[in-house]
Amino acid sequence: MLLMKVTKIIHNLEPRIKVDFPYNQAFIILLRQIEGAKWSQTHRAWHIPYTKLALEQLKHLFPEFEIEQTSHNNFSEVKVPIPNVEVDIEPQPKTSKLETEPKPIEIAATKLPQISSVIVEVIGRKILVKMPKNEIDVKFILTFRFSSWEKEQRMWVIPNYSDNLELIKAYFKDRILQIIVHKAIEINTKQNTYKINEKDVLVVKTPNGRLKVVFGFNKNLTLGIKKMPFWSWDSKNKWWTIPFSDKLLQQLQALIAQEGLIFRIEEEKALTDKVARKSEMDTINYKSCPQEMILKMQELRYSANTITTYVMLFEELINHFPTYDIDKIDERMIIAFCRFLVIERKVSASYQNQAINAAKFYFEKVLGGQRKLYQLDRPNREKALPIVLSTQEITDILKAVTNLKHKTILTVIYSAGLRISEVVNLKIKDIDSERMQIRIEQSKGKKDRYTLLSTKALLILREYFKEYKPKIYLFVGQNGDQYSTRSIQTFFQDALQKAKVKKKASVHTLRHSFATHLLENGTDLRYIQMLLGHESSKTTEIYTHVTTKGFDQIKSPLDLLDI
Repeated sequence: MLLMKVTKIIHNLEPRIKVDFPYNQAFIILLRQIEGAKWSQTHRAWHIPYTKLALEQLKHLFPEFEIEQTSHNNFSEVKVPIPNVEVDIEPQPKTSKLETEPKPIEIAATKLPQISSVIVEVIGRKILVKMPKNEIDVKFILTFRFSSWEKEQRMWVIPNYSDNLELIKAYFKDRILQIIVHKAIEINTKQNTYKINEKDVLVVKTPNGRLKVVFGFNKNLTLGIKKMPFWSWDSKNKWWTIPFSDKLLQQLQALIAQEGLIFRIEEEKALTDKVARKSEMDTINYKSCPQEMILKMQELRYSANTITTYVMLFEELINHFPTYDIDKIDERMIIAFCRFLVIERKVSASYQNQAINAAKFYFEKVLGGQRKLYQLDRPNREKALPIVLSTQEITDILKAVTNLKHKTILTVIYSAGLRISEVVNLKIKDIDSERMQIRIEQSKGKKDRYTLLSTKALLILREYFKEYKPKIYLFVGQNGDQYSTRSIQTFFQDALQKAKVKKKASVHTLRHSFATHLLENGTDLRYIQMLLGHESSKTTEIYTHVTTKGFDQIKSPLDLLDI
Protein backbone atom coordinates (compact mmCIF):
# COMPACT_ATOMS: atom_id res chain seq x y z
CA MET A 1 0.00 0.00 0.00
CA LEU A 2 1.14 3.55 -0.75
CA LEU A 3 1.99 5.66 2.32
CA MET A 4 2.45 9.38 2.91
CA LYS A 5 4.57 10.20 5.96
CA VAL A 6 4.89 13.61 7.62
CA THR A 7 7.70 13.84 10.20
CA LYS A 8 10.19 16.28 11.69
CA ILE A 9 13.78 16.21 10.45
CA ILE A 10 16.97 18.24 10.90
CA HIS A 11 18.21 19.42 7.53
CA ASN A 12 21.31 21.65 7.21
CA LEU A 13 21.22 22.20 11.00
CA GLU A 14 17.63 23.50 10.77
CA PRO A 15 14.41 21.79 11.87
CA ARG A 16 12.16 20.99 8.88
CA ILE A 17 8.91 19.13 8.26
CA LYS A 18 9.48 16.21 5.91
CA VAL A 19 6.60 15.29 3.59
CA ASP A 20 7.23 11.90 2.04
CA PHE A 21 4.91 10.36 -0.57
CA PRO A 22 5.08 8.35 -3.82
CA TYR A 23 5.51 10.50 -6.94
CA ASN A 24 2.30 12.37 -7.77
CA GLN A 25 2.37 15.47 -9.98
CA ALA A 26 -0.86 16.89 -8.54
CA PHE A 27 0.51 16.63 -4.97
CA ILE A 28 3.76 18.34 -6.03
CA ILE A 29 1.85 21.26 -7.59
CA LEU A 30 -0.06 21.74 -4.35
CA LEU A 31 2.97 21.30 -2.11
CA ARG A 32 5.06 23.87 -3.99
CA GLN A 33 2.55 26.55 -2.92
CA ILE A 34 4.15 26.51 0.52
CA GLU A 35 6.87 29.14 0.71
CA GLY A 36 10.21 27.47 1.32
CA ALA A 37 9.12 24.04 0.14
CA LYS A 38 12.14 22.21 -1.29
CA TRP A 39 13.16 18.84 -2.63
CA SER A 40 15.98 17.11 -0.73
CA GLN A 41 18.19 14.79 -2.76
CA THR A 42 19.65 13.47 0.50
CA HIS A 43 16.32 12.55 2.09
CA ARG A 44 14.70 11.81 -1.31
CA ALA A 45 11.62 13.70 -0.16
CA TRP A 46 10.01 17.16 -0.04
CA HIS A 47 10.39 19.23 3.12
CA ILE A 48 8.87 22.50 4.32
CA PRO A 49 9.81 25.02 7.04
CA TYR A 50 9.24 24.04 10.66
CA THR A 51 6.80 26.91 11.31
CA LYS A 52 3.17 27.41 12.26
CA LEU A 53 2.52 29.08 8.91
CA ALA A 54 3.93 26.17 6.91
CA LEU A 55 1.93 23.67 8.92
CA GLU A 56 -1.26 25.69 8.47
CA GLN A 57 -0.60 25.85 4.74
CA LEU A 58 -0.05 22.10 4.65
CA LYS A 59 -3.39 21.54 6.41
CA HIS A 60 -5.07 23.88 3.98
CA LEU A 61 -3.65 22.16 0.89
CA PHE A 62 -4.57 18.71 2.26
CA PRO A 63 -7.65 19.45 4.41
CA GLU A 64 -8.29 15.74 5.09
CA PHE A 65 -5.25 15.62 7.39
CA GLU A 66 -5.89 14.12 10.85
CA ILE A 67 -3.82 15.83 13.56
CA GLU A 68 -2.50 13.70 16.44
CA GLN A 69 -0.71 15.14 19.47
CA THR A 70 2.49 13.25 20.38
CA SER A 71 4.62 13.38 23.46
CA HIS A 72 8.05 13.36 21.81
CA ASN A 73 7.59 16.31 19.44
CA ASN A 74 6.73 19.97 19.86
CA PHE A 75 4.58 19.95 16.76
CA SER A 76 1.60 17.92 15.69
CA GLU A 77 2.35 14.97 13.46
CA VAL A 78 0.02 14.56 10.54
CA LYS A 79 -1.82 11.58 9.14
CA VAL A 80 -2.67 12.00 5.46
CA PRO A 81 -5.52 9.84 4.20
CA ILE A 82 -5.28 9.30 0.43
CA PRO A 83 -8.04 7.43 -1.46
CA ASN A 84 -7.38 3.71 -1.09
CA VAL A 85 -4.22 4.48 0.92
CA GLU A 86 -3.36 3.45 4.47
CA VAL A 87 -1.86 5.99 6.86
CA ASP A 88 1.36 5.42 8.66
CA ILE A 89 3.36 7.50 11.10
CA GLU A 90 7.11 7.24 10.77
CA PRO A 91 8.59 6.64 14.25
CA GLN A 92 11.06 9.28 15.37
CA PRO A 93 14.48 8.24 16.67
CA LYS A 94 15.64 9.55 20.01
CA THR A 95 17.38 12.86 19.55
CA SER A 96 19.05 15.41 21.72
CA LYS A 97 17.12 18.09 23.55
CA LEU A 98 18.50 20.68 21.17
CA GLU A 99 16.91 18.89 18.24
CA THR A 100 13.59 18.04 19.88
CA GLU A 101 12.94 21.45 21.38
CA PRO A 102 13.68 24.10 18.77
CA LYS A 103 12.58 27.59 19.57
CA PRO A 104 9.17 28.16 17.99
CA ILE A 105 9.19 30.62 15.10
CA GLU A 106 6.40 33.12 15.55
CA ILE A 107 4.87 33.65 12.12
CA ALA A 108 1.20 34.45 11.85
CA ALA A 109 -0.62 31.94 9.68
CA THR A 110 -2.38 33.31 6.63
CA LYS A 111 -6.10 33.31 7.17
CA LEU A 112 -7.74 31.23 4.48
CA PRO A 113 -11.34 31.77 3.37
CA GLN A 114 -13.56 28.94 4.56
CA ILE A 115 -16.78 29.92 2.80
CA SER A 116 -17.77 29.03 -0.75
CA SER A 117 -16.49 32.12 -2.54
CA VAL A 118 -14.68 30.88 -5.68
CA ILE A 119 -16.36 31.09 -9.09
CA VAL A 120 -14.90 29.07 -11.97
CA GLU A 121 -16.00 29.90 -15.50
CA VAL A 122 -15.00 27.84 -18.55
CA ILE A 123 -15.13 29.61 -21.91
CA GLY A 124 -13.69 27.50 -24.69
CA ARG A 125 -9.95 27.34 -24.20
CA LYS A 126 -9.91 29.58 -21.12
CA ILE A 127 -10.67 28.93 -17.45
CA LEU A 128 -11.63 32.08 -15.53
CA VAL A 129 -11.18 31.98 -11.76
CA LYS A 130 -12.73 34.67 -9.56
CA MET A 131 -11.64 34.39 -5.93
CA PRO A 132 -10.83 36.50 -2.85
CA LYS A 133 -7.28 37.76 -2.71
CA ASN A 134 -5.12 35.25 -0.89
CA GLU A 135 -1.37 34.67 -1.13
CA ILE A 136 -1.59 30.87 -0.93
CA ASP A 137 -4.27 30.64 -3.63
CA VAL A 138 -2.37 33.03 -5.90
CA LYS A 139 0.74 30.88 -5.69
CA PHE A 140 -1.33 27.86 -6.67
CA ILE A 141 -2.76 29.67 -9.72
CA LEU A 142 0.73 30.73 -10.83
CA THR A 143 1.85 27.11 -11.10
CA PHE A 144 -0.21 26.80 -14.29
CA ARG A 145 1.73 27.72 -17.41
CA PHE A 146 0.49 30.88 -19.21
CA SER A 147 -1.81 31.84 -16.33
CA SER A 148 -2.42 35.60 -16.17
CA TRP A 149 -4.26 38.21 -14.13
CA GLU A 150 -6.98 40.26 -15.86
CA LYS A 151 -6.79 43.56 -14.04
CA GLU A 152 -9.95 45.12 -15.46
CA GLN A 153 -12.20 42.13 -14.79
CA ARG A 154 -10.30 41.18 -11.62
CA MET A 155 -9.96 37.48 -12.32
CA TRP A 156 -7.35 34.88 -13.23
CA VAL A 157 -7.18 33.34 -16.70
CA ILE A 158 -5.80 29.81 -17.09
CA PRO A 159 -5.53 27.82 -20.35
CA ASN A 160 -8.17 25.10 -20.59
CA TYR A 161 -6.14 22.09 -21.62
CA SER A 162 -4.88 18.82 -20.18
CA ASP A 163 -6.30 18.33 -16.65
CA ASN A 164 -6.11 21.98 -15.54
CA LEU A 165 -9.82 22.16 -14.70
CA GLU A 166 -9.65 18.97 -12.61
CA LEU A 167 -6.64 20.28 -10.67
CA ILE A 168 -8.53 23.50 -9.91
CA LYS A 169 -11.54 21.52 -8.69
CA ALA A 170 -9.33 19.30 -6.52
CA TYR A 171 -7.60 22.32 -4.96
CA PHE A 172 -10.58 24.55 -4.15
CA LYS A 173 -13.06 21.71 -3.48
CA ASP A 174 -15.97 22.93 -1.29
CA ARG A 175 -14.84 26.53 -1.63
CA ILE A 176 -16.15 26.60 -5.21
CA LEU A 177 -19.45 28.45 -5.20
CA GLN A 178 -20.25 27.88 -8.88
CA ILE A 179 -18.77 26.32 -12.02
CA ILE A 180 -20.10 27.83 -15.24
CA VAL A 181 -19.30 26.09 -18.53
CA HIS A 182 -20.05 28.09 -21.68
CA LYS A 183 -20.63 26.01 -24.77
CA ALA A 184 -20.00 29.01 -27.05
CA ILE A 185 -16.48 30.43 -27.51
CA GLU A 186 -16.01 34.14 -28.19
CA ILE A 187 -13.09 35.00 -30.48
CA ASN A 188 -11.89 38.57 -30.97
CA THR A 189 -9.78 39.36 -34.04
CA LYS A 190 -8.57 42.76 -35.19
CA GLN A 191 -11.73 43.31 -37.21
CA ASN A 192 -14.51 41.11 -35.84
CA THR A 193 -15.83 39.17 -32.87
CA TYR A 194 -16.96 35.60 -33.59
CA LYS A 195 -18.95 33.18 -31.42
CA ILE A 196 -18.49 29.48 -32.04
CA ASN A 197 -19.83 26.39 -30.30
CA GLU A 198 -17.62 23.75 -28.73
CA LYS A 199 -18.05 21.52 -31.79
CA ASP A 200 -17.22 24.31 -34.25
CA VAL A 201 -13.89 25.00 -35.94
CA LEU A 202 -13.60 28.60 -37.12
CA VAL A 203 -11.24 29.27 -40.04
CA VAL A 204 -10.53 32.95 -40.76
CA LYS A 205 -8.79 33.85 -44.02
CA THR A 206 -6.58 36.91 -43.52
CA PRO A 207 -5.51 39.49 -46.13
CA ASN A 208 -1.84 38.43 -45.79
CA GLY A 209 -2.53 34.95 -47.18
CA ARG A 210 -2.88 32.91 -43.99
CA LEU A 211 -5.64 31.01 -42.22
CA LYS A 212 -6.42 31.39 -38.52
CA VAL A 213 -7.78 28.11 -37.15
CA VAL A 214 -9.75 28.39 -33.88
CA PHE A 215 -11.11 25.39 -31.96
CA GLY A 216 -11.30 23.82 -28.52
CA PHE A 217 -8.70 21.31 -27.46
CA ASN A 218 -8.50 18.44 -29.98
CA LYS A 219 -5.33 16.36 -30.08
CA ASN A 220 -5.83 14.84 -33.55
CA LEU A 221 -6.67 18.18 -35.16
CA THR A 222 -3.61 19.75 -33.52
CA LEU A 223 -1.34 16.98 -34.81
CA GLY A 224 -2.84 17.34 -38.30
CA ILE A 225 -2.11 21.08 -38.37
CA LYS A 226 1.48 20.44 -37.25
CA LYS A 227 2.00 18.30 -40.36
CA MET A 228 1.14 21.27 -42.61
CA PRO A 229 3.88 23.63 -43.89
CA PHE A 230 4.70 26.86 -42.03
CA TRP A 231 2.21 26.27 -39.18
CA SER A 232 2.40 28.61 -36.23
CA TRP A 233 0.81 28.76 -32.76
CA ASP A 234 -0.28 32.19 -31.48
CA SER A 235 0.10 31.78 -27.70
CA LYS A 236 -1.46 35.18 -27.00
CA ASN A 237 -4.66 34.72 -28.99
CA LYS A 238 -4.74 30.91 -28.63
CA TRP A 239 -5.19 30.01 -32.28
CA TRP A 240 -3.22 28.23 -35.00
CA THR A 241 -2.26 29.80 -38.32
CA ILE A 242 -1.28 28.10 -41.57
CA PRO A 243 -0.66 29.46 -45.08
CA PHE A 244 -3.68 29.67 -47.33
CA SER A 245 -3.94 27.43 -50.36
CA ASP A 246 -6.85 25.52 -51.85
CA LYS A 247 -5.05 22.24 -51.18
CA LEU A 248 -4.37 22.98 -47.48
CA LEU A 249 -7.92 24.24 -47.01
CA GLN A 250 -9.27 20.96 -48.42
CA GLN A 251 -6.96 18.96 -46.13
CA LEU A 252 -8.14 20.98 -43.15
CA GLN A 253 -11.80 20.48 -44.05
CA ALA A 254 -11.29 16.72 -44.37
CA LEU A 255 -9.52 16.58 -40.99
CA ILE A 256 -12.31 18.58 -39.31
CA ALA A 257 -14.99 16.28 -40.80
CA GLN A 258 -13.01 13.22 -39.68
CA GLU A 259 -13.12 14.50 -36.08
CA GLY A 260 -16.88 15.05 -36.29
CA LEU A 261 -16.52 18.82 -35.95
CA ILE A 262 -18.34 21.59 -37.82
CA PHE A 263 -16.35 23.68 -40.33
CA ARG A 264 -16.93 27.46 -40.47
CA ILE A 265 -14.98 29.93 -42.60
CA GLU A 266 -14.87 33.74 -42.54
CA GLU A 267 -12.74 36.21 -44.49
CA GLU A 268 -11.11 39.36 -43.18
CA LYS A 269 -10.77 42.30 -45.52
CA ALA A 270 -7.60 44.34 -45.81
CA LEU A 271 -7.48 47.34 -43.48
CA THR A 272 -8.03 50.62 -45.29
CA ASP A 273 -7.05 53.03 -42.51
CA LYS A 274 -3.30 52.79 -43.08
CA VAL A 275 -1.37 55.98 -43.76
CA ALA A 276 -0.27 56.42 -47.36
CA ARG A 277 3.35 57.11 -48.29
CA LYS A 278 4.02 60.82 -48.79
CA SER A 279 5.04 61.68 -52.33
CA GLU A 280 7.24 64.51 -53.56
CA MET A 281 4.10 66.58 -54.19
CA ASP A 282 2.93 66.17 -50.56
CA THR A 283 6.14 67.38 -48.92
CA ILE A 284 7.52 70.90 -48.79
CA ASN A 285 11.26 71.05 -49.52
CA TYR A 286 11.31 67.36 -50.43
CA LYS A 287 14.79 65.88 -49.94
CA SER A 288 16.07 63.55 -52.67
CA CYS A 289 18.32 60.57 -52.13
CA PRO A 290 22.00 61.66 -52.05
CA GLN A 291 23.77 61.03 -55.33
CA GLU A 292 26.63 59.37 -53.43
CA MET A 293 24.27 56.58 -52.37
CA ILE A 294 23.10 55.94 -55.94
CA LEU A 295 26.69 55.92 -57.26
CA LYS A 296 27.78 53.53 -54.51
CA MET A 297 25.00 51.09 -55.39
CA GLN A 298 25.94 51.28 -59.07
CA GLU A 299 29.59 50.72 -58.13
CA LEU A 300 28.60 47.58 -56.22
CA ARG A 301 26.55 46.45 -59.26
CA TYR A 302 23.19 46.49 -57.52
CA SER A 303 20.33 45.74 -59.89
CA ALA A 304 18.17 48.56 -61.23
CA ASN A 305 15.20 47.29 -59.21
CA THR A 306 17.20 47.25 -55.95
CA ILE A 307 18.51 50.77 -56.58
CA THR A 308 14.99 52.07 -57.26
CA THR A 309 13.66 50.40 -54.10
CA TYR A 310 16.47 51.64 -51.85
CA VAL A 311 16.16 55.19 -53.19
CA MET A 312 12.40 55.25 -52.55
CA LEU A 313 12.75 53.83 -49.02
CA PHE A 314 15.65 56.09 -48.02
CA GLU A 315 13.80 59.17 -49.29
CA GLU A 316 10.82 58.18 -47.15
CA LEU A 317 13.13 57.98 -44.12
CA ILE A 318 14.88 61.33 -44.58
CA ASN A 319 11.63 63.15 -45.35
CA HIS A 320 10.04 61.69 -42.23
CA PHE A 321 12.44 64.03 -40.35
CA PRO A 322 12.28 67.14 -42.58
CA THR A 323 14.06 69.48 -40.13
CA TYR A 324 17.08 67.22 -39.61
CA ASP A 325 20.20 67.05 -41.71
CA ILE A 326 20.49 63.64 -43.37
CA ASP A 327 23.78 62.76 -41.70
CA LYS A 328 22.38 63.69 -38.26
CA ILE A 329 19.71 60.98 -38.32
CA ASP A 330 20.67 58.55 -35.56
CA GLU A 331 19.74 55.07 -34.39
CA ARG A 332 16.92 56.31 -32.14
CA MET A 333 15.27 58.08 -35.09
CA ILE A 334 15.60 55.04 -37.37
CA ILE A 335 13.86 52.90 -34.73
CA ALA A 336 11.07 55.49 -34.44
CA PHE A 337 10.68 55.49 -38.24
CA CYS A 338 10.39 51.69 -38.32
CA ARG A 339 7.67 51.81 -35.67
CA PHE A 340 5.86 54.40 -37.78
CA LEU A 341 6.00 52.04 -40.76
CA VAL A 342 4.47 49.21 -38.75
CA ILE A 343 1.87 51.08 -36.67
CA GLU A 344 0.79 53.91 -38.97
CA ARG A 345 1.69 52.78 -42.47
CA LYS A 346 0.91 49.11 -41.71
CA VAL A 347 3.55 47.93 -44.19
CA SER A 348 4.51 44.31 -44.75
CA ALA A 349 7.42 42.64 -42.97
CA SER A 350 9.34 42.57 -46.27
CA TYR A 351 8.88 46.34 -46.73
CA GLN A 352 10.10 47.03 -43.19
CA ASN A 353 13.17 44.82 -43.67
CA GLN A 354 14.06 46.62 -46.89
CA ALA A 355 13.67 50.00 -45.15
CA ILE A 356 16.17 48.91 -42.49
CA ASN A 357 18.58 47.66 -45.17
CA ALA A 358 18.37 50.93 -47.10
CA ALA A 359 19.22 52.94 -43.98
CA LYS A 360 22.07 50.59 -43.07
CA PHE A 361 23.46 50.85 -46.61
CA TYR A 362 23.73 54.65 -46.46
CA PHE A 363 25.17 54.98 -42.96
CA GLU A 364 27.54 52.02 -43.26
CA LYS A 365 28.52 51.80 -46.96
CA VAL A 366 28.29 55.45 -48.02
CA LEU A 367 29.31 57.27 -44.84
CA GLY A 368 31.71 54.49 -43.88
CA GLY A 369 30.19 54.00 -40.46
CA GLN A 370 30.71 50.88 -38.41
CA ARG A 371 28.40 47.99 -39.07
CA LYS A 372 25.86 47.98 -36.28
CA LEU A 373 22.90 45.97 -35.14
CA TYR A 374 19.98 48.29 -34.52
CA GLN A 375 18.15 47.46 -31.29
CA LEU A 376 14.83 46.67 -32.88
CA ASP A 377 13.04 43.48 -33.75
CA ARG A 378 13.39 42.60 -37.38
CA PRO A 379 10.05 41.15 -38.39
CA ASN A 380 9.74 37.62 -39.67
CA ARG A 381 8.44 37.46 -43.21
CA GLU A 382 4.87 36.20 -43.42
CA LYS A 383 5.13 32.61 -44.54
CA ALA A 384 2.36 32.43 -47.10
CA LEU A 385 2.16 29.79 -49.80
CA PRO A 386 2.08 31.16 -53.35
CA ILE A 387 -1.23 31.45 -55.15
CA VAL A 388 -1.37 28.99 -58.04
CA LEU A 389 -3.68 29.07 -61.05
CA SER A 390 -5.10 25.84 -62.40
CA THR A 391 -4.36 24.73 -65.97
CA GLN A 392 -7.93 25.64 -66.92
CA GLU A 393 -7.53 29.14 -65.46
CA ILE A 394 -4.27 29.62 -67.41
CA THR A 395 -6.07 28.51 -70.57
CA ASP A 396 -8.94 30.94 -69.95
CA ILE A 397 -6.54 33.84 -69.31
CA LEU A 398 -4.50 33.26 -72.49
CA LYS A 399 -7.67 32.87 -74.56
CA ALA A 400 -9.07 36.11 -73.11
CA VAL A 401 -6.07 38.12 -74.44
CA THR A 402 -6.64 39.29 -78.03
CA ASN A 403 -3.59 41.56 -78.46
CA LEU A 404 -0.80 39.45 -80.05
CA LYS A 405 2.05 41.14 -78.16
CA HIS A 406 0.27 40.82 -74.82
CA LYS A 407 -0.59 37.19 -75.46
CA THR A 408 3.01 36.40 -76.49
CA ILE A 409 4.44 38.00 -73.34
CA LEU A 410 2.12 36.08 -71.00
CA THR A 411 2.72 32.86 -72.94
CA VAL A 412 6.50 33.16 -72.64
CA ILE A 413 6.32 34.01 -68.91
CA TYR A 414 4.17 30.97 -68.09
CA SER A 415 5.83 28.51 -70.47
CA ALA A 416 9.34 29.25 -69.13
CA GLY A 417 8.60 30.31 -65.53
CA LEU A 418 10.07 33.80 -65.95
CA ARG A 419 10.05 36.77 -63.61
CA ILE A 420 8.51 39.93 -65.04
CA SER A 421 11.93 41.64 -65.03
CA GLU A 422 13.40 38.73 -66.99
CA VAL A 423 10.84 38.86 -69.79
CA VAL A 424 11.33 42.60 -70.43
CA ASN A 425 15.12 42.07 -70.58
CA LEU A 426 14.91 39.22 -73.11
CA LYS A 427 16.81 39.81 -76.34
CA ILE A 428 16.29 38.12 -79.69
CA LYS A 429 19.61 36.29 -79.32
CA ASP A 430 18.39 34.68 -76.09
CA ILE A 431 15.86 32.50 -77.95
CA ASP A 432 17.56 29.26 -79.04
CA SER A 433 15.06 27.45 -81.25
CA GLU A 434 17.52 24.66 -82.13
CA ARG A 435 18.10 23.55 -78.54
CA MET A 436 14.59 24.71 -77.51
CA GLN A 437 15.98 26.82 -74.68
CA ILE A 438 15.77 30.40 -73.49
CA ARG A 439 18.88 32.00 -72.01
CA ILE A 440 18.34 34.31 -69.02
CA GLU A 441 21.27 36.67 -68.50
CA GLN A 442 22.25 38.33 -65.22
CA SER A 443 18.93 37.83 -63.50
CA LYS A 444 18.29 38.00 -59.75
CA GLY A 445 21.53 37.44 -57.88
CA LYS A 446 23.58 38.22 -61.03
CA LYS A 447 23.14 34.65 -62.27
CA ASP A 448 22.70 33.27 -65.79
CA ARG A 449 20.55 30.22 -66.49
CA TYR A 450 18.70 28.33 -69.21
CA THR A 451 15.02 27.50 -69.14
CA LEU A 452 12.51 25.83 -71.43
CA LEU A 453 11.39 27.09 -74.82
CA SER A 454 7.95 25.61 -75.33
CA THR A 455 6.98 24.35 -78.80
CA LYS A 456 3.72 26.29 -78.70
CA ALA A 457 5.50 29.35 -77.33
CA LEU A 458 7.94 29.20 -80.27
CA LEU A 459 5.05 29.18 -82.75
CA ILE A 460 3.45 32.28 -81.24
CA LEU A 461 6.88 33.96 -81.00
CA ARG A 462 7.40 33.48 -84.74
CA GLU A 463 3.98 34.96 -85.45
CA TYR A 464 4.79 37.90 -83.17
CA PHE A 465 8.23 38.38 -84.78
CA LYS A 466 6.73 38.64 -88.27
CA GLU A 467 4.30 41.36 -87.21
CA TYR A 468 6.40 43.51 -84.86
CA LYS A 469 9.94 42.90 -86.22
CA PRO A 470 11.92 43.66 -83.02
CA LYS A 471 15.59 44.66 -83.40
CA ILE A 472 17.45 43.94 -80.14
CA TYR A 473 15.03 43.45 -77.27
CA LEU A 474 12.36 40.85 -77.88
CA PHE A 475 9.55 42.99 -76.48
CA VAL A 476 9.62 46.76 -76.97
CA GLY A 477 7.23 49.63 -76.28
CA GLN A 478 5.71 52.12 -78.68
CA ASN A 479 8.87 54.24 -78.70
CA GLY A 480 11.14 51.29 -79.42
CA ASP A 481 12.52 51.03 -75.88
CA GLN A 482 12.18 48.14 -73.43
CA TYR A 483 8.65 47.14 -72.59
CA SER A 484 7.28 48.49 -69.30
CA THR A 485 6.69 46.05 -66.43
CA ARG A 486 3.80 48.25 -65.34
CA SER A 487 2.10 47.75 -68.71
CA ILE A 488 2.39 43.95 -68.33
CA GLN A 489 0.82 44.11 -64.88
CA THR A 490 -2.04 46.24 -66.21
CA PHE A 491 -3.05 44.04 -69.14
CA PHE A 492 -2.64 40.90 -67.02
CA GLN A 493 -5.21 42.23 -64.55
CA ASP A 494 -7.53 43.02 -67.48
CA ALA A 495 -7.11 39.42 -68.67
CA LEU A 496 -8.02 38.12 -65.20
CA GLN A 497 -11.28 40.06 -65.28
CA LYS A 498 -12.15 38.92 -68.80
CA ALA A 499 -11.42 35.29 -67.87
CA LYS A 500 -13.50 35.73 -64.67
CA VAL A 501 -10.68 34.42 -62.47
CA LYS A 502 -11.47 35.31 -58.85
CA LYS A 503 -8.04 34.56 -57.33
CA LYS A 504 -5.83 37.44 -56.23
CA ALA A 505 -3.18 36.69 -58.83
CA SER A 506 -0.29 38.72 -60.22
CA VAL A 507 2.08 38.25 -63.15
CA HIS A 508 4.40 36.38 -60.77
CA THR A 509 1.59 33.88 -60.19
CA LEU A 510 2.32 32.56 -63.70
CA ARG A 511 5.84 31.62 -62.51
CA HIS A 512 4.45 29.82 -59.44
CA SER A 513 1.91 28.03 -61.64
CA PHE A 514 4.67 26.92 -64.03
CA ALA A 515 6.63 25.28 -61.20
CA THR A 516 3.56 23.67 -59.61
CA HIS A 517 2.28 22.26 -62.90
CA LEU A 518 5.72 20.78 -63.65
CA LEU A 519 5.62 18.99 -60.30
CA GLU A 520 2.14 17.71 -60.97
CA ASN A 521 3.37 16.35 -64.31
CA GLY A 522 6.16 14.41 -62.55
CA THR A 523 9.20 16.68 -62.99
CA ASP A 524 12.02 16.28 -60.46
CA LEU A 525 12.29 19.15 -57.99
CA ARG A 526 16.00 19.56 -58.75
CA TYR A 527 15.26 20.37 -62.40
CA ILE A 528 12.58 22.84 -61.37
CA GLN A 529 15.12 24.54 -59.09
CA MET A 530 17.47 24.89 -62.07
CA LEU A 531 14.74 26.19 -64.39
CA LEU A 532 13.61 28.79 -61.86
CA GLY A 533 17.15 29.85 -60.96
CA HIS A 534 16.79 29.23 -57.21
CA GLU A 535 20.10 29.21 -55.36
CA SER A 536 18.74 27.06 -52.51
CA SER A 537 16.63 23.96 -52.88
CA LYS A 538 14.65 25.09 -49.82
CA THR A 539 13.16 27.88 -51.91
CA THR A 540 11.92 25.37 -54.47
CA GLU A 541 10.66 22.97 -51.82
CA ILE A 542 7.73 25.28 -51.24
CA TYR A 543 6.17 23.58 -54.28
CA THR A 544 6.63 20.15 -52.55
CA HIS A 545 6.31 16.57 -53.92
CA VAL A 546 9.72 15.52 -55.27
CA THR A 547 9.68 13.13 -58.23
CA THR A 548 12.30 11.88 -60.73
CA LYS A 549 12.54 12.44 -64.47
CA GLY A 550 15.34 13.36 -66.84
CA PHE A 551 15.80 16.82 -68.38
CA ASP A 552 15.13 15.43 -71.85
CA GLN A 553 11.74 14.24 -70.68
CA ILE A 554 10.59 17.65 -69.45
CA LYS A 555 7.86 19.37 -71.43
CA SER A 556 6.58 22.85 -70.79
CA PRO A 557 3.09 22.73 -69.27
CA LEU A 558 2.00 25.08 -72.05
CA ASP A 559 2.32 22.21 -74.53
CA LEU A 560 -0.40 20.36 -72.65
CA LEU A 561 -2.96 23.16 -73.01
CA ASP A 562 -5.63 23.31 -75.69
CA ILE A 563 -4.95 26.84 -77.02
